[in-house]
Amino acid sequence: MTKEEDEKRLRYLKGIVSRLPDKPGSYQFYDANKTIIYVGKAKNLKARVSSYFHTEVDRYKTKVLVSKIFDISYTVVNTEEDALLLENSLIKKYNPRYNVLLKDGKTYPSICVTNEFFPRIFSTRTINKKWGSYYGPYSHIGTMKAVLDLIKQLYHPRTCRQPITKEGVETGKYKVCLDYHIKKCMGPCVGKQSYEAYQKNILQAREILKGNTRQVLRDLKDEMLRLSEDLRFEEAEEVKHKYLALEAFVANSEVVSQTIHDVDVFSITSDDKMAFINYIHVNSGAINQSFTIEYKKKLNESDEELLQLGIVELRERFGSRAKEIIVPEEVDVELEDVIFTVPQRGDKKKLLDLSIMNGKQYKFDRLKQAEKLNPEQKQTRLMKELQEKLHLPKLPFQIECFDNSNISGTDAVAACVVFKALKPSKKDYKHYNIKTVVGPDDYASMKEVVHRRYTRLLEEQQPLPDLIIADGGKGQMEVIRQVIQDELNLDIPIAGLAKDNRHRTNELLYGFPPMHVALKTDSELFHVLTHIQDEVHRFAIEFHRNKRSKRALQSELDTIKGIGPKARESLLKSLKSVKKIRGATLDELSGAVGPAKAAIVYNHFHASEETKE
Repeated sequence: MTKEEDEKRLRYLKGIVSRLPDKPGSYQFYDANKTIIYVGKAKNLKARVSSYFHTEVDRYKTKVLVSKIFDISYTVVNTEEDALLLENSLIKKYNPRYNVLLKDGKTYPSICVTNEFFPRIFSTRTINKKWGSYYGPYSHIGTMKAVLDLIKQLYHPRTCRQPITKEGVETGKYKVCLDYHIKKCMGPCVGKQSYEAYQKNILQAREILKGNTRQVLRDLKDEMLRLSEDLRFEEAEEVKHKYLALEAFVANSEVVSQTIHDVDVFSITSDDKMAFINYIHVNSGAINQSFTIEYKKKLNESDEELLQLGIVELRERFGSRAKEIIVPEEVDVELEDVIFTVPQRGDKKKLLDLSIMNGKQYKFDRLKQAEKLNPEQKQTRLMKELQEKLHLPKLPFQIECFDNSNISGTDAVAACVVFKALKPSKKDYKHYNIKTVVGPDDYASMKEVVHRRYTRLLEEQQPLPDLIIADGGKGQMEVIRQVIQDELNLDIPIAGLAKDNRHRTNELLYGFPPMHVALKTDSELFHVLTHIQDEVHRFAIEFHRNKRSKRALQSELDTIKGIGPKARESLLKSLKSVKKIRGATLDELSGAVGPAKAAIVYNHFHASEETKE
């Protein structure tokens, strides 16, 4: 590979890295033959993958790996634990060259509930479906132990390994063990706990292992209330302890489940032009494939039509023979010996949600990639979004925003900033000295500036803005409306950015009377609008500060009789500040304004000192 080819390869890879999300997930590196050579996990995909391409990386093995990478793919998940589980299943499937080899397929333990007359519950790394049902696997041993400890605390399942039968219990064949005496078992083997009560506990334990804790909590609460009504307070207290213990427990095993076998999951995310179909394959309780394809719409195809195409294409591409396909909605397609499932809850719904999340993330990444190559595309998208939010008659290409600045009414000024295509057009920014308002009256100042601004634009036949944004709420918007609509008879949309009691912008207002516009404060569009607000505030404050500073610097020179504006300007230009003028010698002052005026300035500053002497 030539140096130019290697630089092109690295630019391509760094472009992918720059678009990675700040979310947990698994990433895969491919070589020139499209073979997976490394699978990794990350709490933050962008931060982790970018670390491979830092110039300061000095590990030889890492450099060798990076030199072999020609492409990168990834799958986002909800938690770091899920990323670990996904990494594990992908390594098992692809056995990448640069990953540490796994000894066998039993890397992580699961929890087994046996099929016995009185089922046992324990952890194991051996999966044999003839023995019972399996839940997990658990990547963190501590999490698994916490689940087991909770179940033992709540339900006291038996731990002995002896085979117990109904006939053996009835004939008194068994004897209680130590666990019964230390209250870790309720003695079902000798009839101290009924079969029905034991099975009820096992049923609730299964629900906890599935993550369905809400229903168990509801059942426990109902039982607690019923016991209280029957005045069985001690039993109610025991149930209460179970309720509180379970309430504090959260089970985390979303990505894989031993209850799901050989299943395909499909979802679709689309817009007017494109559709993105995500495919996830689950085999033996683990995700071992995640892939997204995109379709460019040509004839306004429906999501159902495109999803059907995607299902056929992806199953053929990856050679899937799964007998069950999970989809977000019913599809009008028949495949031999295949059933379609639209899950509403449970593990299958979690898998569908994960597929949807990956499809949306892929769409977002493609959009970011396109906008990076063509920044105008992003601006147009945001302008269209703003137009739709406010129901504007046309695209808000030119936006203007106003702000006032004064301290107790002194040095009152205002500013207007102009944004074109959501970018600041600084050559069109305007400063205003307030002329007609006495004292700190923001509304009157705003009215004066808006009137001056648009009267002049009309006289000069300059283009008017497509949207005016007030740095404030309903009051500022109404003042602008009075000028624009009532006085100048113009039809320009007016919006407002209102602040909360902590002086933070928290809502967009539009219309008369002003109404709150649904817009998330962490969205791209809201950030653009607050940038406009921050810019006009900065511009107004900067002008006000400069004016106040200039007045403060020149105020003492203004009191010297015989020193006019030109002489003051010459002094400041030569000596820079009043402080330096005060400390200057007569010769230094003469060099700036001549001997006669120099004597006047010198005597002004030194007369008081001579009086003291």
